[in-house]
Amino acid sequence: MSVYSMTGYASAQHSSDRPSSEAESKSAPPNHLGLEIRSVNSRFLDLSFKLPEELRQYEPVLRELLVSRLKRGKVEVRAAIESNVQSSVVDPTPRLLQRLNAVQDNVKAWLPDAAPLSVADVIRLAAGELGANCDWSETILTLARQALEEMLSARQREGARLATMLLDRLGQIRALAALAVPLVPQLVAQQRQRFLDRWQEAMALTDGSTLPEAARDRALTEATAFAIRIDVAEEVTRIQSHLDEIERLIKKGGELGKRLDFLIQELHREANTLGSKSAALELTHISVDMKVLIEQMREQVQNIE
Repeated sequence: MSVYSMTGYASAQHSSDRPSSEAESKSAPPNHLGLEIRSVNSRFLDLSFKLPEELRQYEPVLRELLVSRLKRGKVEVRAAIESNVQSSVVDPTPRLLQRLNAVQDNVKAWLPDAAPLSVADVIRLAAGELGANCDWSETILTLARQALEEMLSARQREGARLATMLLDRLGQIRALAALAVPLVPQLVAQQRQRFLDRWQEAMALTDGSTLPEAARDRALTEATAFAIRIDVAEEVTRIQSHLDEIERLIKKGGELGKRLDFLIQELHREANTLGSKSAALELTHISVDMKVLIEQMREQVQNIE
């Protein structure tokens, strides 16, 4: 399966055929419907719709379509109807004119100073009525499916780019972990020799009140305790385990954003522990470099579905 980003955009347009005669133009509905879908990252699936009143009735079916294909993201659906009034003047029907006249008389009865309807008002209301009476059910669903498929393709392409970047960062962190492994035995050996050197210096200055064997055992005990404190083998092992799991999930694909987010947090905690146990500048640099790479991964994982 593919890795999907939660960021995407797509739009679709539909234009009805131009009327073939003047008679048909009198009842022609608005001839253009545009729909767009845009998506950004979100912890959950958050849908919002900005539709004109003529299309508000189709919101439930649009919501059902999106829920069936999307799992996460803040998704906004916009649609707009453009009428053909500029290229073809709509001729109001006698029934509509009677209704408008009755409404105007009723308004005038309560508001004598209200301005009367103009010819432009009547034409605009006639065009609006035609748009309201038009059945857009099949058209809007077709446009929504088309835009959704295009947006999913865009999210898939962006997801592939994110997956490539994450795999690259995983490789860099693996290389840093590999550098950390041989440093610990070297540090332990250096510290052990340092303790023994100090023991020998102390024995040269002692007046014989301290047994050499006891002093030597104490020095070795301190060296052992130091080795335990700076041993990062367990942290390195857990880091490698988290890296393996992240790589497995990325290659598997699907809905993995939340799982990756959790693993990135665990990876960051192990890198912090690695730094806190650091007894050498080299390990400190490795820990800092790891955390920089992990933070880069965290920012991108927020965009994965």
